[in-house]
Amino acid sequence: MRIGIFGGTFDPVHHAHLLLAEQSREQANLDEVWFIPAGSPPHKESTGISSGKQRREMLDFAIAGNPTFVIKDLELHREGPSYTVETLRQLKETHPDDEFFLIVGADSVRDLHTWREPEAILELATLIGVNRPNISLPDLTELTQKFGEDVITKILWVTMPGIDISSTDIRKRIREKKSVRYMSPRSVEVYIHNNRLYLE
Repeated sequence: MRIGIFGGTFDPVHHAHLLLAEQSREQANLDEVWFIPAGSPPHKESTGISSGKQRREMLDFAIAGNPTFVIKDLELHREGPSYTVETLRQLKETHPDDEFFLIVGADSVRDLHTWREPEAILELATLIGVNRPNISLPDLTELTQKFGEDVITKILWVTMPGIDISSTDIRKRIREKKSVRYMSPRSVEVYIHNNRLYLE
């Protein structure tokens, strides 16, 4: 199968995450998109992040009823920082016949050379770079200088509508007692309320 790998903190998951995944699935002709909630993301401070169990449960609610969306929680069971290359290696070992596509934002494509073992990432998966409409693609000069011009052939570009929703903003709005209605699926919003998340 053609599998999209979509990693993130998902704290909380929201409609822009879901739309990004769906547009990637459709435009890149993927069979499934696997959501991989991060354990300890190396690029973020882990303090203040909701528990893996809570983030997994919010994802369960968010993707319910969509058979092409799947959650893989392997990073939640891994000690230490979660690196993309290790996740891809583990998935390739357990699913050797599947073809993997790593879904990342356009800026992350530009910065791939700063990730751990970027050469191995490019061998294990095709990149799907997600860009907003009417926004120029990022400057990939540093990437091509490091990996050669052929690296461009390892990137599929997907365009998604420009929806200005972020997990950071949702958490901030909740702390400020502002509405977050319609920013996440209603089931996720209810879960956040019932579990009193993001109040501090």
